Amino acid sequence: MFDIFNYVPVIFVVIIAVMFLASAVRILPEYERGVLFRLGRLAGVRGPGLFFIIPGVDRLVRVSLRTVAFDVPPQDVITHDNVTVKVSAVIYFRVMAPDKAIVEVENYLYATSQLSQTTLRSVLGQVELDELLANREKINKELQEILDRHTGPWGVKVSNVEVKNIDLPQEMQRAIARQAEAERERRAKVIHADGEFQASEKLAQAAKVLAAEPTSLQLRFLQTLTEIAAEKNSTTIFPVPIDLIKMFLEKKGE
Repeated sequence: MFDIFNYVPVIFVVIIAVMFLASAVRILPEYERGVLFRLGRLAGVRGPGLFFIIPGVDRLVRVSLRTVAFDVPPQDVITHDNVTVKVSAVIYFRVMAPDKAIVEVENYLYATSQLSQTTLRSVLGQVELDELLANREKINKELQEILDRHTGPWGVKVSNVEVKNIDLPQEMQRAIARQAEAERERRAKVIHADGEFQASEKLAQAAKVLAAEPTSLQLRFLQTLTEIAAEKNSTTIFPVPIDLIKMFLEKKGE
C-alpha cells in the first residue's frame, strides 16, 4: 500500500532544492546590470540575461543604464550684477560604470541632484543677467562640463544640461521692455538717417547732371508738367522758364 508519509522527506528536500534554485536564478533585461557582492566584497558586474548567484552568500544590486532626465527645481540665484532670478534646469545623465555608482557614492541619484543644484547656483552667480539671457548655450555647456567632471568618479556621465526657465522680477521685466523699445527706436532713427543720407547723395549727383546739361533740365520740367496734367486739376499755374520761349521770341524779332 502506498504511504505518502514515507516520501515526505524526499518531497521536502525537493521543495528546498527548487526554492534554492529559484532564489539563485537572476534575469536582468538589456538596460540593467547587477553589481554582485560576495560576502560583502565586490565580485563584479553581471548581466544582462540569465545567471546564477549563491543565496545567502551573494547580494545583487540592480542598476539601470538608461538615461535619466532630472528636473532641477527652481533655484534663487543672484547674478553678478546683483539681480535676483529664479532659474530651473533639466539634466540628462546615465550610469556608465555600475560598480562605481554603487561603491563610490551612497546614492548616485541623490548626489547628482544635489550637485546639480549647487553647481547651477554657483555658475549662474558668476555671470551677468544679459549674458544669462543671451548666451544660454554657452552656460549650458559650462554646466555640463563641471557636472560631468565631478560625477565621473561615480561612474555617472552627464550628457546634457538645459536651462529651462528664467523668472525675472516684475520691475526687471519692465526695465528690459523699456530697453528693448529704446533700442528699436534707435535703430529706426539710424535707418531713417541713413536713408536721408543716401537720398541726398543721389540728389547731389542728379543736380550735377542737370547743371552740366541745361537741356536735361528743360526735359525734366516738361516731364513735371506732364505728371501734373495727368491729375484731374481744373487749373494749373506753372512758371515757364524763359529758355523755353526764347527761341520763339528770337524768330519773332527777325
